[in-house]
Amino acid sequence: MSALIELGEDRGVPLDDRAPPPQASRRWRVALLVVACALLGGAAPPAHLTPQVGPAVPARATVLGAGPLLLVVDPGATPPTLRAYDVAAPHRPARWQVTVPPASGWSAEAAGDLLLLVERDQVRGTRVTTARSMRTGQPLWQRPERVYAAGDAAVAVSEVRSASEPGRRVEGTVHGVDPATGATRWSVPVPSTAVLRVLPGTPGRLLLVQDDGLARLLDARDGTDRGRGWLPPADYGPDNPQVVDGHLVLRHPNGGAAALTGYDLPGLTPRWQWAVEPGELTLRPCQGLICGHDERGRWAIDAGTGARVWTWPAGVRWQTVAGPRVAAEPLVLLGAASGGERALVATVGRDGPRVTAVLPAGLTDCRRVASGLICRDGTARVTVWPLDVS
Repeated sequence: MSALIELGEDRGVPLDDRAPPPQASRRWRVALLVVACALLGGAAPPAHLTPQVGPAVPARATVLGAGPLLLVVDPGATPPTLRAYDVAAPHRPARWQVTVPPASGWSAEAAGDLLLLVERDQVRGTRVTTARSMRTGQPLWQRPERVYAAGDAAVAVSEVRSASEPGRRVEGTVHGVDPATGATRWSVPVPSTAVLRVLPGTPGRLLLVQDDGLARLLDARDGTDRGRGWLPPADYGPDNPQVVDGHLVLRHPNGGAAALTGYDLPGLTPRWQWAVEPGELTLRPCQGLICGHDERGRWAIDAGTGARVWTWPAGVRWQTVAGPRVAAEPLVLLGAASGGERALVATVGRDGPRVTAVLPAGLTDCRRVASGLICRDGTARVTVWPLDVS
């Protein structure tokens, strides 16, 4: 069994570029508007948002969000530069600007007062993680691994690259890292390869699933076991397993079919199981529930009981917006409105989907940051759109 890792941001595509078949296109647009109206019920209509206009960025630049910062990495500048803007006031001059080494890609996350900036190249994947000051951008320490925030601690892993799933498995040793200095606090060896997940809602807890099915809950501060148990063989990946509020949900083969099984933590005691339809299925936490997205629509279950809380058949064509790696807020979705002139924004949480806003057409590369969306518009500027995600 090959185990996979996905600790990075949700990579969902903001808008589906694949147009529906001509015979279905009009039906889909009409259905989407009907669903939007039905979802709104007696509530106010979705707001037409007014953005804050941020800096102009070249097409080659990478735009990221990390905590309160909007980051622009320009690899074509001489030398390459990293600029940080305030998400709350993106029209103001950059807070700071620093030079960065050439790389083929970047990702970033906030860890308290630290900005963890990951540099990648096309051959080796993650090359190095640099911890920088959120206030000044100056480097504080560096490690030749992928480093993630885990509550008030951090963890460093060596990713495994393959032709099919680059950078989604770990091997060698998992290291606990002191965020203040970058020094190793503790180490846990990994036999073969393993899945490692930083758990949402449980600050400082890690889930390590080895190739033989042994699952361990680790304390990110000292590496000690806080629980362990055995899981069945499964297609471990970016969304599998999921952990919410002390419960783990695993998608796995069951005879000739597939099933979801819920386990209590930390002992990994199985509590419920139900069969799932064949086909692609994505699972994500959403405000204390597990939200699923399959070929028939979207739905949510209670991770402790397996009970289905709500179902949304029309949600199949809405696209999840990329966002923070570990988040307890509702999911944010985008869907095309009538004629493609606008985009509808929906939030998905404990009470189901709620259409909240209308955006103009032509926005690209949208992703969650702080309490809004950052997107590029047709003028090559970055725009920040406030969202109601309560």
